Amino acid sequence: MPFDQDARDSGIALALSGGGFRAVLFHVGVLWRLNELGTLGRIARFSSVSGGSITAGVLAVRWPRLAFDANGRSARFQDEIVAPLREFCARNIDVASVLAGAFNPFRSAGEAVADEYRKRLGLGVSLQTLADTPRFVFNATNYATGVSFRFSKPYAGDYRIGLIHKPAFDVATAVACSSAFPPVLAPIEIDVRPEDFARVDGADLYDQIDYRRRLMLADGGVYDNLGLETVWGRYETVLVSDAGKPFDIDAGIGTLAPRQILRAMDIGLNQALSLRKRMLIAAYARGDAKGAFWAIDTDPGDYPATELPALRVAPERIADLAAIRTRLDRFKEQEQCELINWGYAVTDAAVRSRAPHVAFLAEKPAWPYADHALH
Repeated sequence: MPFDQDARDSGIALALSGGGFRAVLFHVGVLWRLNELGTLGRIARFSSVSGGSITAGVLAVRWPRLAFDANGRSARFQDEIVAPLREFCARNIDVASVLAGAFNPFRSAGEAVADEYRKRLGLGVSLQTLADTPRFVFNATNYATGVSFRFSKPYAGDYRIGLIHKPAFDVATAVACSSAFPPVLAPIEIDVRPEDFARVDGADLYDQIDYRRRLMLADGGVYDNLGLETVWGRYETVLVSDAGKPFDIDAGIGTLAPRQILRAMDIGLNQALSLRKRMLIAAYARGDAKGAFWAIDTDPGDYPATELPALRVAPERIADLAAIRTRLDRFKEQEQCELINWGYAVTDAAVRSRAPHVAFLAEKPAWPYADHALH
């Protein structure tokens, strides 16, 4: 679907993909470099999925504390964003939550994760406490309707059942639903009042009240692991950071039924993801949209040289980082530092190469963690 040039806002949007704690840390590096370039403080919308929503949730709650200067840069970024997320990613969240859900019939594993977000990251505040600008959109998947269910300050809902205006959900609930990876952490069941929903154009299921009594929500990556849909066609500049798992090429997949079923699911998800990527890249190429896309398995050679030298990254290091697990379990010091370094480096190369108009400051890149440089 082509972009409507007249309908798009002139601002900058950033989409942060899923990918567990690996994505959380990779996106920390992304935001680190965008902060140095003076881009972060000028972003109009953040759209996030799963692990990206954990990063975005902390950013949303702590946004007022960042105190961006006139150049769109915050001197408090490391203290307010990096430190709490690194501490959180040093914990085993998924195992503890699964066990908590298994032994408590009144609370699911996904709800236990939400409690961890409240306790460890301070996300137990209402969506209504967030800033109006930028807008943060946390994307989940509605199992019942098969489409994206979005949480934001102005509304929550999906286009098939309608919208809840000024929803009272806390940020932890939004992030937990967005990161409820099936079948371990999903679904998260939320009882809602049908009368809280307002009908919108295209809400073909609005009259079927059961869809507005209980929500069955799962990881946003089931529907759109890039979080692209909420920014697609809305902004002139769209930046997309993909820390998701690259598709595994496997010549020995075998004939056992369970493996075939899982493989078919992987192929279907990969096809949908690939289509979204191709649409985005084609829009860039046609000039319908400005921006840049980068991924955890990106080849730095995809980006031409820029005025400032890019950080050199060894290909074998990229392959290793792209193969790291996507769970919510403990990441060691080296893993954390290398993932943040890689997110920083690839964002620097992609933005200055493909979207130099949003690199407002000519800040020479330098490894966030020099002891874990990737060359």
